[in-house]
Amino acid sequence: MSNRIDYTKASPDGYKAFGAVYVTLQKSGLPKELIDLVYLRVSQINGCAFCIDMHTRDLRKSGVTVEKLTLLPVWRDSGEVFSVRERVALAWAEAVTRIADTHAPDADYEAAAVEFSAKELADLTYAIGLMNAFNRFGIAFRTPPKG
Repeated sequence: MSNRIDYTKASPDGYKAFGAVYVTLQKSGLPKELIDLVYLRVSQINGCAFCIDMHTRDLRKSGVTVEKLTLLPVWRDSGEVFSVRERVALAWAEAVTRIADTHAPDADYEAAAVEFSAKELADLTYAIGLMNAFNRFGIAFRTPPKG
């Protein structure tokens, strides 16, 4: 796979705008590990090699176990590896990422609204949307993993 363009250099103002959302999310109050798990799961669904590599490395550096990383694609069947809050966030991330198929079901929204405040749920959804956008950039422009 060869990189088509470096979108960060081709349109630096656009990249900075998305970067501002990323910085806002870091200050949102949501735990960094939760956001990074959501970023990784969204990237797995979308198949963005660059993002999967980056978020896996970030999670490993922050001390997340190999077991948790390995079981992320099958988190629904992983027992108590993921907390209730993580499971709700991952369900919401999957529903929003696959929105054309799921239409964000009421049950997923209601579970998320119980577990997260309105601000947290909005911020979580911003994170999901942001990662979906970055995945599309990475895949469309064939950004290779840094590996």
